[in-house]
Amino acid sequence: MANVTRSRPLSPHLQVYKPIPTMVMSIVHRITGAALYFGTVLVAFWLIAAASGQAYFDWANWLFGSLIGRVVLFGYTWALMQHMLGGLRHFMWDLGHGYEKNFSTKLAIVTPVVAVALTVLIWIIGTLAR
Repeated sequence: MANVTRSRPLSPHLQVYKPIPTMVMSIVHRITGAALYFGTVLVAFWLIAAASGQAYFDWANWLFGSLIGRVVLFGYTWALMQHMLGGLRHFMWDLGHGYEKNFSTKLAIVTPVVAVALTVLIWIIGTLAR
């Protein structure tokens, strides 16, 4: 039996394209979306611990208050902000705005900077509110 796929061209993949900001932000948007599933499990765990009694709630608070727990929560906060801003960018495109190459590239570059700034701001406010 002859191999009919041998003469067909291969579909280009990520190794063929030069990474540009909008492409990288698209990939990051997908990754943060997947990470938010894990973070939602953590939120559900915390809520279940709160409903299960004081001892479980104290243990969950200890876990999330540890260094590793805080790093995970910080990452979850960043993923939430990054994904939200990416979603707003897509919403703007759905409304028919921001297709210009210069504008979309600048927006893709600014998005992670604003996401980090919002994450830090949220954590500063959360720390001061204790």
